[in-house]
Amino acid sequence: MRTRFPFLLSALLIGSVGLTVPIVLGSSESEQGGAIKPQIVADYIHAVIEADRTLYATHVVDRMQETGTVIASEGWRKQKALPLPAQMLLLAGLKVSESGLGLQYRLASLFPIYERNGPTTDFERQGLDAIEKDPEKPYTGIITRGDKQYFKAIYADRAVSKACVNCHNTHILSGKRDRNVGDVMGGIVISFPME
Repeated sequence: MRTRFPFLLSALLIGSVGLTVPIVLGSSESEQGGAIKPQIVADYIHAVIEADRTLYATHVVDRMQETGTVIASEGWRKQKALPLPAQMLLLAGLKVSESGLGLQYRLASLFPIYERNGPTTDFERQGLDAIEKDPEKPYTGIITRGDKQYFKAIYADRAVSKACVNCHNTHILSGKRDRNVGDVMGGIVISFPME
């Protein structure tokens, strides 16, 4: 897929990311700069996801709870409450996957509250273990699903707010109850098709 660089940035900033690799940069055929590496594409996608989640957690959830305006709750659909930051990320990931572009992202953990948020493959299990040991470096690889190849990256997911920590430390199904803001809670798993 060919695109101009400003269009790529616009797509990332509004969250409508549908990228396949290679992506050619430049404003005309004669200015093509080469393909963007899948790792860079994954880094762009992760940057947008992380920014959205951090801003939602700190400027919406924490702020609303501190002022007593509204709480964030796991049962937000039944209560007059906000979705928890993790729920908001998971909901956005489901919405993106409905686009049919092949881009998927979700949260996963070696200590998930719900089993569905655990690793689903050996690749994810190894990746979650690797980012727990070295959170500064994403775990990446190329995987095959059917007859297509996908680039998959797992980035460390840190507790960005008190809401994250409180939920994990007090939830009845939580397998780990000693979380602090800034701790690695698991990973953000991103995958997208390659040409």
